[in-house]
Amino acid sequence: MASLALRSPPALPRPATAGPLREFPVHGSDRAMRELSAGLEADTLRELDAVISSSSRLKRGDTLYQAGETFTALYAIRQGSCKTSVLAEDGREQVTGYHMVGDIIGLDGIGSERHGCAAVALEDTTACALPFACLAKLARTSVTLQHNIHRFLSRDIRREQDMLLLLGSMQAEERLAVFLLNLSERYQQRGYSSTEFVLRMTRQEIGSYLGIKLETVSRAFSRFQEAGLLQVQGRSVKLFALSALKQIAGRRC
Repeated sequence: MASLALRSPPALPRPATAGPLREFPVHGSDRAMRELSAGLEADTLRELDAVISSSSRLKRGDTLYQAGETFTALYAIRQGSCKTSVLAEDGREQVTGYHMVGDIIGLDGIGSERHGCAAVALEDTTACALPFACLAKLARTSVTLQHNIHRFLSRDIRREQDMLLLLGSMQAEERLAVFLLNLSERYQQRGYSSTEFVLRMTRQEIGSYLGIKLETVSRAFSRFQEAGLLQVQGRSVKLFALSALKQIAGRRC
């Protein structure tokens, strides 16, 4: 792991809560639906639009679906964010994923026809249901739609593989650096600032997700801040040195 040369953080004004550079619409033209509908013919597009059910509006802490619940639909996040989690045998929560605008979740239920985890809103969130039986029926008549669904499945598998690598081979500061860089990239892809954003998960939840203790998360944030790599105020984070974070994470600049 690259060493940190400690220095005083630059004197910058208190960062404002990050806002989007552009607003994503709350209908079928948002990022998730654009990817799902990419390349479809007009007739298939109309049928896909007919499959989409009404949106669910959730407050922070509301559950979109529970672990063990019968799988009936995928969900496109139109606004807000969710975490997915499971309960360990001792009753502790294990966070398994962080999902934001443009993500489609619920893929874990396809194989067993039951959800393997719970999805909980981290803020005011809007999610649109895509009834899977209808989606699968439509996909049987459209090779392009099949391909688009497979891309989502592939991405989900890759995310799980990346997390296994993260938990199995990296130290705490490396894990946190990867987590922050991943958020930076995902926000940038969605038209948001890549260097200033709000952490929707608590430090306890981040620790659960990364497989490290709460105190270790706090120490790593403090060390990064002392080194001038970032600034944390409440849940607002401003990244000053992406290249340094990439070095810590073992990535090429």
